[in-house]
Amino acid sequence: MSQKIIFFGNERLGIGLGTNAPVMRALIDEGYEIAALVVAQNEPNKSRNHRPMEVVELASQHRIPVLSPEKLINIKEELQSKQAKAGVLVAYGKLVPKAMIDMFPRGIVNIHPSLLPLHRGPTPIESVILNGEKETGVSLMQLIDKMDAGPVYAQQKIKLSGREYKDEVVSKLMQVGTDLLIENLPNILNGSLEAIRQNNALATYDNKIEKNDGVIDFNKEAIQIDRQIKAFMGWPRSRTLIGTTEVIVTKAHVAEIDGTPGTLYFEGQQFGIHCQKGTIMIDMLIPAGKKEMTGSDFLLGYTP
Repeated sequence: MSQKIIFFGNERLGIGLGTNAPVMRALIDEGYEIAALVVAQNEPNKSRNHRPMEVVELASQHRIPVLSPEKLINIKEELQSKQAKAGVLVAYGKLVPKAMIDMFPRGIVNIHPSLLPLHRGPTPIESVILNGEKETGVSLMQLIDKMDAGPVYAQQKIKLSGREYKDEVVSKLMQVGTDLLIENLPNILNGSLEAIRQNNALATYDNKIEKNDGVIDFNKEAIQIDRQIKAFMGWPRSRTLIGTTEVIVTKAHVAEIDGTPGTLYFEGQQFGIHCQKGTIMIDMLIPAGKKEMTGSDFLLGYTP
């Protein structure tokens, strides 16, 4: 028998990155009836970079109604009329009021991309990369009206090498999160799986990322800048000036070569920029108004 679900969110776990909507797709494939898709306002069919929202396109293909209210409470009666047993939330981006959560017999199940209570907040994926952490994971959480503080049904860890860019981490977490939801949702809906309360004393919180955070500070160590380039892929991206040319650095690696922070270092067809400790070697970059190119191709047109 089909189980009715309301889906909340756009599935874009990584800021500035798209998705192929694996969670909604898997729910449809498993025979769940998605009675409505609810996305936050702010251009329901568009993203920060004006890309069509993938979940909206998928909903359209399956004739699933799409709702984008200014306030969730405005659609409470409409959602109640759907008589859905639960909600599933993936990257909705706003707090859901208790009155909305409580209208579902089994509440709202949230896929959160961290090992809660660690990394509550809006930037868990970026933060684990910036911190150089060796593992992260997914928590299947019962939503409450406090940020990422609900009890947890299940968790799954993934190992990190430190070489992953944001899109790779997002891809791994989305796959793990989708599998974790499909495995556990039947027992959540029938009431046989109970969520375990988080230890709030262990909670950590991540800050919102601003566009200016993407400006590279070469007074930091090269390893920190390398992590920033990986974490800020897609948005806000990592920017600097080389001479008078503004560039976005998209791929780089660390060399253990010291020099005056902010000055250029040349090695054959490669170049880098000295940091407080070590040198960040530029593998790929996007000069202002041009397409992505290798560091060596950039050098061909660069006059120091």
